[in-house]
Amino acid sequence: MQFKTTRPLGRTIHAGFAAAGAAALILSIGACSSQSQPEGAASENAISELVITAPWSRETAKGQDAGGAFMTIANEGRGADRLTGGSTPVAGDVQIHTVDMTDGVMRMRQLSDGLEIPAGDTVTLKPGSFHIMLMDLKHPLERGETVPLTLTFAKAGPVEVELIVEPVGSQGPDEAGGGDE
Repeated sequence: MQFKTTRPLGRTIHAGFAAAGAAALILSIGACSSQSQPEGAASENAISELVITAPWSRETAKGQDAGGAFMTIANEGRGADRLTGGSTPVAGDVQIHTVDMTDGVMRMRQLSDGLEIPAGDTVTLKPGSFHIMLMDLKHPLERGETVPLTLTFAKAGPVEVELIVEPVGSQGPDEAGGGDE
């Protein structure tokens, strides 16, 4: 599954959907504007062009109040962007996290300023690294379901994706057998 957004910085956006085969859904966000660009803002040549692939999550146990979300975000544009948060109807809060080692202890921490997606680079959100936390889950995430998630980017704005819920212990949708066997 792939989601794509292209947006000149400092513009208002409108979204439209286009299906591309049975396994891919592309979300194109084109630019249109009646707003002028603020003084000192990035030039119209600075573009945030994000391609989001393989968004997924893991099933959670009854009573578990948090879950993770993972994906790959490529910025094919000429301007850096920043993933700052998001929202979903299945959780009370969406946070951007990282995992680091301090004195031999692995710790998860929230990135209060979000996660930079550099121009021309790819950032992979995966278990044990950068990831999204779905906090205060309203119900357990069940294997096989899809979960709507709206990601918020500093420049590209809101981008809607659907998380595919994989089995507990899965390392992602490309894992051989998907953990189903």
